[in-house]
Amino acid sequence: MKPEIDYTLYLVTDRGLMSTSTLEEAVEQAIKGGATLVQLREKNVSSLEFYKTAVKIKQITDKHHIPLIINDRVDIALAVNAAGVHVGQSDLPAHNVRSVIGKNKILGVSASTLGEAIRACEDGADYLGVGAMFATGTKTDAELVSIEELIKIREAVKLPIVVIGGINQKTVPFFDKTGIDGIAVVSALISAKDITEKAKELKRLVLYTLEG
Repeated sequence: MKPEIDYTLYLVTDRGLMSTSTLEEAVEQAIKGGATLVQLREKNVSSLEFYKTAVKIKQITDKHHIPLIINDRVDIALAVNAAGVHVGQSDLPAHNVRSVIGKNKILGVSASTLGEAIRACEDGADYLGVGAMFATGTKTDAELVSIEELIKIREAVKLPIVVIGGINQKTVPFFDKTGIDGIAVVSALISAKDITEKAKELKRLVLYTLEG
């Protein structure tokens, strides 16, 4: 049975940016502040370290009944029985990922153009991560997506859309009336001195913006 997902405040981890001493602390604090979904992204660790971290993080997300998504690594997602996996345009093709994870796991796909978004839908995606919307230090090579392109994507696809890339308190209001379903945040949350309080602030702002 595929889990119901609330995309409002989607935390994407980056251990290089966290203000806490452990990733587990950062994730738990974000959830306590209102994060509704967590993606574990580990670009620079071994497969074994990624797996061990995923096991620890899933214990936390399970405790709080928050779905865990694994970035890129289908094998890790299946090994820890995560809620799903998120892939980018340079990762395994989404239709192949869907065939591996089955119909009951969540599949997220990154898209920066209308064409990529439509193809992701056809390939079995459950949601789209659209971006990078603004310049960001976590993906310095990412091409920026205009608000106009985001609106074209929103009009063309029915899937939930989360925006990513430079999303913070200053940029969230730009998404008023765009029809998005949530925001994905990295540094704006995981680098905060008080992650719980920052999550509360961001969630209030997102909900206000989405309702507008």
